[in-house]
Amino acid sequence: MEAKKVFGWNLLKARVERGISQQQLAFDVGIDPAYAGRIERGLENLSINIMDALAKALDVTMADLFRIPLPGEEEPKALKAGRKKQ
Repeated sequence: MEAKKVFGWNLLKARVERGISQQQLAFDVGIDPAYAGRIERGLENLSINIMDALAKALDVTMADLFRIPLPGEEEPKALKAGRKKQ
């Protein structure tokens, strides 16, 4: 798996585990939500500054975002669309 895909896979996993929407993460980091989606799909080449901002926003290390998935490890499921109930 190439580095962009590994980073995106781990970014999605960390975001879903924390219950943060893609839109909220993008807002926290100061990037466009569509750009965040492309990052998670492994379609973007990122600057080190964006990688660092994403890691900090999710309270993970940069190393966590480059962890190679274990064989057979399932891809994280996206959060349900829509607003959370108050």
